[in-house]
Amino acid sequence: MEGITVQSPHARTAFACSALLLATLTACAGAAEADTRKPTAPEGVTAQAGSATSAHVMWERASDNEGITGYDVYREGKKAASVDAAKLMTDVDGLTASTAYTFTVRARDAAGNVSAPSTAVPVTTPAAAPADATPPTAPVELRGTAGGGGRTVTLSWGGSTDDVGVTSYDVYQEDSRIHSVAGTGTTARLTGLRPGTVYTFTVRARDASEKSSPDSNAIDLTTPSAPAAPASTAPTGLRTRTTAEGGEFAVDLSWDQPDTGGTIPAYQLFLNGKMTTTIVWGGNPPAGRATYRLTLPDPPGTRYSLKIRPKLPDGTWGDFSAQRTVVLRG
Repeated sequence: MEGITVQSPHARTAFACSALLLATLTACAGAAEADTRKPTAPEGVTAQAGSATSAHVMWERASDNEGITGYDVYREGKKAASVDAAKLMTDVDGLTASTAYTFTVRARDAAGNVSAPSTAVPVTTPAAAPADATPPTAPVELRGTAGGGGRTVTLSWGGSTDDVGVTSYDVYQEDSRIHSVAGTGTTARLTGLRPGTVYTFTVRARDASEKSSPDSNAIDLTTPSAPAAPASTAPTGLRTRTTAEGGEFAVDLSWDQPDTGGTIPAYQLFLNGKMTTTIVWGGNPPAGRATYRLTLPDPPGTRYSLKIRPKLPDGTWGDFSAQRTVVLRG
C-alpha cells in the first residue's frame, strides 16, 4: 500500500489532544482580548428647564478601560438623545409645559458596553410663556478665577433682566456653549479643562421663549500649568479694532509676543476655528508688541471669532492666544 500512511491509535489521540489544546488556547486568547468591561456611570448629572418644552441635561465625563465613544440620555427610562464622547451636555426638546420629568445618562464604549444608569435627576418644565418679543439684557461684570490643579475655573456675573423672566444663563467658550445654570444662579464651576491653557468665556441670559441676550463682557483665564510643564507660548493682550474702508472692512490686530527663547518668524491666524492665513513678516520680525491688518470683504454685521498662535524657534506651533470676537461695522 505504497503512498498511504497509517497512524497508530496513540498518534491519532495525541494529534486530537494537540488540536483541542490549540483551539482552547486560541479561544482563551480571544476571550482575553475581548472588551467586556462596562464604562463607569456618569456622575454630576444635572437637568434644568430651558423653556416650557425643553430641558438641558449635563454630566461629568465617565471613564472606561478602552475609551468612551458616546453618551445616551434617557427620559423616564426611554432613550431621548445620544451624543458623541466629546459632548457632556444636550438639549431634550418636545416636552410638555408644567410637567415633571426624570433624566438619567449612560456611557457607552466601542465594544457596545453600556454603563449603569446615572443617578436620576428630576426637572419640571415651567408653564407656557406668554408672548415675549424682548430678549434679556446682557449679564454684566463677568469675572472668574482658575484653580483646581489647572483643570477648573469658577465664574460669576451680575444678573440680567427680562420683561417676563430669565430662565437660564449659558456659558460660552470660544462661541460654543459649554455649560448652563438656572436663571436664579449667577455662578458656574467648570471642570475638565487643560492645565496651562488660556480660555475665553462669555455668558448669555436666556428667557422662556428661547431668546438669548447679547454677550456679557469677555474674560480671559489661564489655567495653572501642571508641575514641571513648560511655560505657555500663547500670545497675550490680543486686541482688535474694526474700520470700514470702501466696500471692505479692515481689522487691526495687536498683541504681546510670548517669550520663546528665540525669534518668532510667523503666526497662524484662525477665523471661526479655521486656519485662514499665515502672518509672515516682510523683513525682520518685530520685537515686543506685534501688529497685523486683516481685510475682509463680508457685509456689515458679519461676526467672526479670531485667535492666533506663534511658530516657535524649533519649527512647531505654539499655544493659542485668547479668542476675540469682532462684528464688521463701520
